[in-house]
Amino acid sequence: MQAGIGTEHDLLLQQKKKNMNKKRLDTWLLLLPTLGIFIFFFLLPLFFLFMTSFKNFDASTGVGNEWTLQNYIKFMSDPFYLGVVWRTVKIALLTTLITIIISYPVAFQISRSKGRARNYLTLLVLSPLLISMVISWVILLSNNGVVNTTLLKMGWIDQPLTLLYTELSVVIGMVHVLFPYMVLSIMGSLEKIDPSVIRASQNLGASSFRTFFSILLPLTLPGVFAGSVMVFSLSVSSFVTPAILGGPQVKVMSYLTYEQVAVMLNWPYGGAIGFLLILIATITIIAYSKILARSEKGVAIQ
Repeated sequence: MQAGIGTEHDLLLQQKKKNMNKKRLDTWLLLLPTLGIFIFFFLLPLFFLFMTSFKNFDASTGVGNEWTLQNYIKFMSDPFYLGVVWRTVKIALLTTLITIIISYPVAFQISRSKGRARNYLTLLVLSPLLISMVISWVILLSNNGVVNTTLLKMGWIDQPLTLLYTELSVVIGMVHVLFPYMVLSIMGSLEKIDPSVIRASQNLGASSFRTFFSILLPLTLPGVFAGSVMVFSLSVSSFVTPAILGGPQVKVMSYLTYEQVAVMLNWPYGGAIGFLLILIATITIIAYSKILARSEKGVAIQ
C-alpha cells in the first residue's frame, strides 16, 4: 500500500516537472523572436562598434588591421572634443530641467481633467510625436523668421538676433520634441495619488506651495526620475534636431560621430565617439535608476 502511494507521489512529481518544463519552453519560445531581434539589431552592432573603435584608420578601406587605443586617447586628450562632450551633456541637462518645469503643470492639469477635455489635451501633448515640427522652428528662429520680424516691427531690436544655429535653438527644439515623454511619466505618478490626500492637506491649513513640495513632488519623484531618464537619454543621443537647428556651428557628439563616419570616413574614430556617447547615456541611466530605487523605498511626508 505504501509502495503504491509512493509510486503515485513520484508520478505526480514527474508530471509537475513536465508541466514546469513545458511552461519554461513556452516562455522561451515566446521570448525567442524578441530576443533574436534584440541580439541581431542591438547587441551585435554594438559589439562591432566597440571592436571597430580599437582599430586604426586606413584611408583606402576605412578600417585598418592594427589594434590601438589611439582613438580614445585622441578624443580624451583634445580640448575641442572634450568641449563637444560638455556641450552635449549641457544641452541634455538643460533640456531635461526645462522639460520638468514646463511638463509638471501640464501633467497635473491633464490628470485632473475628465472626458473629452482629457482626450484633447493628451492628443495636443502627443502632437510633437505625431508630426515633426522641427522645421517650423527654422522658420520661426531664422534671421527673417517670425520672431525677428515681429521684434523689428515692434522696435524692440535694431537688427535681427542670431537665434538659429545656436545652443538656444537646439534646446528649444529638443524641449518641444521630448516634452510628451516627461508629461506622460509625471501623469502616471500623479494618477496614483489619492485626491483625498491633497484635500486633507488643504483642510489642515497647508498652502498650495506647501502641499506641492511636501506631498505632490515627493510622491511623484518616481515619475519625474523616469521621465528624466528618457528625456536625457534621447536628448544626449539626438542627431536630427541638433543637425537642423544647430548645424555645424553647434557640434554635439551624435553630429560628430556622423561627421567622422559619413564625411571623413574615419570609421574607427567615429566608432570610438559613438561608444563613448553610449557609455555616457548608460552611466546616466544607472545613476538615475539608483536614485529611483531609493525614492521608491518610501517618502516621509512632514
